Amino acid sequence: MTATADGDDLAEVPELAEERTLPPWWVLLLVALAIAGIAFAIGRFSTFGVLGGSPTDDSAEAGFARDMQVHHAQAVDMAMTMYAKTDDEQLRSLAYDIATGQSAQRGEMYDWLVQWGLPQYGEPMAWMDAADSGHEHGGTDAEPMTDEEMREAMGMASEQELADLRAATGNDAQCQFLTLMIRHHEGAIPMADAVLELGSDERTLAVAERMKQAQTFEIDAMTSMQERFDCG
Repeated sequence: MTATADGDDLAEVPELAEERTLPPWWVLLLVALAIAGIAFAIGRFSTFGVLGGSPTDDSAEAGFARDMQVHHAQAVDMAMTMYAKTDDEQLRSLAYDIATGQSAQRGEMYDWLVQWGLPQYGEPMAWMDAADSGHEHGGTDAEPMTDEEMREAMGMASEQELADLRAATGNDAQCQFLTLMIRHHEGAIPMADAVLELGSDERTLAVAERMKQAQTFEIDAMTSMQERFDCG
C-alpha cells in the first residue's frame, strides 16, 4: 500500500484488493462503506490547536477546507473508477489509498468548518491571492471565478475527461487515470503551500503538510507507473 494523504489518522480497514470473486458493484459498495466509516471517525474526533481563536470566514484555513473538499471529491471519484477497472495490483492499491485517504480528509475538513461555525461554501481560490505564489486565483468582484476556471486552477479534470475515463478500458484507462491524477495532485500542492504560508491553525497546517508530502510521493509513484504501462 502506498502512503495516504493523512495516514496517521486513518483507522484500520480491511484490504479489498484480493476480493476478486465479488461482483464489481459489491466491491465498490465495500469501498464506499470503508470510506464513509473513516470519514465519520476522523471528522467526529478531530481536534484543533488554534493560535488566537478559531479561523474566520475569510481565513486561509477556511478557504483551504472548502476548496480542498471540492478537489478531493473528484479525486475520490476518479480513484474509485480506476479501482473497479484495473487488474494491476499496484495501481489498484494506489487507487484504494487515494479514495479512502482523501474521503477521510473531506470529512475532517467538513467538520472543521462546522466547529468553526463557518459556511461550507465561499469564493473559490480567492484566499490564495495573498500567498507568495505570484498568481491570482480568485475572480474579481465584477467577474467571479467560473467553474471551468476553478477546475483549471486546481488541476481538475473536465466533465469530458471524466466521461472519457469512465468509458476507457484496459491500458488506455490506466494511462488516462494516471495523467489526470498526476495533474490533479500537482494542483493540490500549491493549495497546501498557500495555507502553510498564510495559516496559523496547527491542525490545518499539520494536515496540509502531510497532504503535500503524500501527494508528492504519489506523483513519483504514478510517473513510474506511466513508464511501466508505456503511456507515452
